[in-house]
Amino acid sequence: MKIDSTYKLGTAPVTQRPVSRSPQETATTAESVSLSQLAGTLQSSEKPPVNAARIQEIKEAISQGRFKVNPEAIAEGLIQSARDLLDSQRKA
Repeated sequence: MKIDSTYKLGTAPVTQRPVSRSPQETATTAESVSLSQLAGTLQSSEKPPVNAARIQEIKEAISQGRFKVNPEAIAEGLIQSARDLLDSQRKA
């Protein structure tokens, strides 16, 4: 596939339009949000949920030239992320 580099970005000015709201929309409403137990645990934990030993191992492998990129795994992960995003948008 060839990428055409002749495309020019539009230069139309962007303007903001005022949002008109009905009285029902401007009234204050009370909404509640609840977090899962995992979210609460993640917020309250003092250290981030990372594996520092694994990070150091990867850094060393990169610096020594031993780190191998698996493009198939990356592509599969990207495709799965796109599927998950599309599924969540369809449910909403």
